[in-house]
Amino acid sequence: MTKEFAVPPVVFPSVGNPTVATGGNIQQRRVPIAPFQPPRPSNSGIPFMSFDIGSAAATTVGPIGGGTGPIGGVANFDDEEPLLDELGIHPDQIWKKTKSILNPFRVNPTFHKDSDLSGPIFLYLSFCLFQLLAGKIQFGVILGWIVVSSIFLYVVFNMLAGRHGNLNLHTCTSVIGYCLLPVVILSAVSLFVPQNGALRFGIAGVFVIWATRACTNLMVAVADGGEEHRGLIAYACFLIYTLFSLLVIF
Repeated sequence: MTKEFAVPPVVFPSVGNPTVATGGNIQQRRVPIAPFQPPRPSNSGIPFMSFDIGSAAATTVGPIGGGTGPIGGVANFDDEEPLLDELGIHPDQIWKKTKSILNPFRVNPTFHKDSDLSGPIFLYLSFCLFQLLAGKIQFGVILGWIVVSSIFLYVVFNMLAGRHGNLNLHTCTSVIGYCLLPVVILSAVSLFVPQNGALRFGIAGVFVIWATRACTNLMVAVADGGEEHRGLIAYACFLIYTLFSLLVIF
């Protein structure tokens, strides 16, 4: 004699949708809803906007620099200007202007028509370096005197020239800076000259006259209205470079 048992029905859940039997009622879990995805533009030329790896790979140009567009194209550096020219620094012009100061009897004003501050800054740093080798830290003093001297000579020249004066402050600073070359040489020579004695003052006087003559000739040549006041302009230049020479002597 067989005994029958009441066996509840067995339901095998499908893959990903397990079932839970509670109290004889079979309930299925909710199928998770896929996250929202923006619609794919049909005419988008940007690969990463289509969210399609295949289309992105198909639109790839190739190796970097292999395309012809502005992004993938090869940069042509042959047409680029040198970095110094882009910064406004022309070593050949600086050398020509500096070399023109080396002859105190025949200064060529042609190169100084186009003023710049690259050469004066180089001479300023050289002057400060030689003073530093002499045990004098005068970076701020020398820079301040250059600025004050440029403004002083600019005002004096334009007051003397009157309405005919066309000297600007940039040109004045450029000329004063390039004519600082004799004082820079004096600072270098003074490292090997005894501190006390008339020889030091005599050498300083020669270099001051050299700088004064070069600066006066350039000021009269690069600007109008200064020829008839050459003596007063020379006196102002003499005072300027005497002050710089005093930094070297003492």
